[in-house]
Amino acid sequence: MKKTLAIIMAIALMSVTITACNSTSSSTSTTSTASTGTTSTASSSPYSGLSGSISMDGSSALAPLAQAAADSLKDANPNLSITVNAGGSGKGLTDIANKSVDIGNSDVFASEKLTPDKANGLVDHQVCLIGVATVVNPSVTVSNLTKAQLISIFTGKVTNWNQVGGSDQTIVIVNRPTTSGTRALFKKDALNGAEEATGKALQQDDSGVLEQTVAQTKGAIGYLALSYTGGKTDIKLLQLDGVAPTYDNIYSGKYPVWGYEHMYTNGDATGVVKSFIDYMTSSDFASTVTKDGYGLAADMKTK
Repeated sequence: MKKTLAIIMAIALMSVTITACNSTSSSTSTTSTASTGTTSTASSSPYSGLSGSISMDGSSALAPLAQAAADSLKDANPNLSITVNAGGSGKGLTDIANKSVDIGNSDVFASEKLTPDKANGLVDHQVCLIGVATVVNPSVTVSNLTKAQLISIFTGKVTNWNQVGGSDQTIVIVNRPTTSGTRALFKKDALNGAEEATGKALQQDDSGVLEQTVAQTKGAIGYLALSYTGGKTDIKLLQLDGVAPTYDNIYSGKYPVWGYEHMYTNGDATGVVKSFIDYMTSSDFASTVTKDGYGLAADMKTK
């Protein structure tokens, strides 16, 4: 009887051991599968494992967003080098036409700045929208201008703010250089093509310098991309014909002063240059686009 009982107990012990081993084997298998899945997802990303170098210059309005994309990609790709410079849309378009950079950034179409023989070889990549606002020194009491009033100010026909409902204060125009894409966009959409009168002209197309100049000059007026105006208290944004310069108003077609931001390549984009431009327009980067004061082309309700 004792011998029979010992045999039964031995069989039971073997059964428990086998069950435990099977359980451990199953757990190990599940962990391995999860780990493999994670590795596969990361390695399949089109924005990882990049190496090489990219150089670009041009639009000062697009430069901050391009730099944000460059920083993001370089953090994930230590063997990738990206250099972002500004200098104005004219410089960016000239340099990409001459193949001295990999990407030429512009606020306007290449055909607006280059001769046909130079522009025809370039490929346009529209990466986002940019709105442009009329900005004034906080001492200016006016908060809205009609387009006719705006044109009269920038062409020098109106020289005092009291002529457009403000206080008795001389108007000081802050000009961008003629190479500026922001200037070309503002001239076309806000001034109906009229030439600006000579004012306090900047030597370089630098939005930061323009903002500072307007902020420090009583009675000053200029214009800035919306990417430079967020949260600023040292300048004041004006409405145009009663419409505020916001992306909601741009998307709906109510606010007219905006344009596409262009990244031009000389021929089709390839390699890491293509990866960079693809990243700029990807859903992975969309939240940065809007956070930094740019608009999404996909959200435009009118063209």
